[in-house]
Amino acid sequence: MRAHLHLAPAASDGRAAQIASAIRVVLADDHTAMRRSLRMVLEHEPNIEVVAEAHDLASVVRGVEDCQPDVLVLDLTMPDGSSVQAIGEIRERAPATQIVVLTMDDSPACAQSSLGAGALGYVLKELADGELPDAIRAAVRGEQYISPSLGVRLGELDSSLAEDRLTPREVEVLRLIALGHTSVEIARKLQLSPRTIETHRAHILSKLGMATRAQLVRYALSRGLLKA
Repeated sequence: MRAHLHLAPAASDGRAAQIASAIRVVLADDHTAMRRSLRMVLEHEPNIEVVAEAHDLASVVRGVEDCQPDVLVLDLTMPDGSSVQAIGEIRERAPATQIVVLTMDDSPACAQSSLGAGALGYVLKELADGELPDAIRAAVRGEQYISPSLGVRLGELDSSLAEDRLTPREVEVLRLIALGHTSVEIARKLQLSPRTIETHRAHILSKLGMATRAQLVRYALSRGLLKA
């Protein structure tokens, strides 16, 4: 079945000149009400135009390829795959399209994984009204934008993890291990093979000089990888 993409309605003549220079945005979220709310926020911005909406990753890919937007606003939790993995794939397909992640997850580890995959923005949904337009404009300028409430914690995480040389993917695997997920569950969530997850687990244990899951959980807690 072909992914369904919601294209924005044609603009009125009175807005034609304004839209010609506007930042073109695709909104991707699996909840219709959230997309409608985000559209209302962005429609009040004079230089931002929503050109399409997508409800799953399949329609995200189609929307980016068809519309070639300046910015993709991407929900971190989509129903048909890993948004973090999709970020890298979308950047390869459309390198001119910048990506701003919109999420309820305020975990520094998730933010690091998203930014490491190629996103330029990470905005918490509860702050979208005030921050999303700024994040979109920053992305167009090639600048990174992180919700300020998360930025300090992310900086602390980056500093501590750099000492242990963990990659963004290893951080995400570590976080999911500490949350109690099995290798099979993590593989499904990240769209990787269980063998690849076991390889990541082995590298993490080796880098950290640890041997048990309990040690990994304590490490994850000490580094703020788990939400309270």
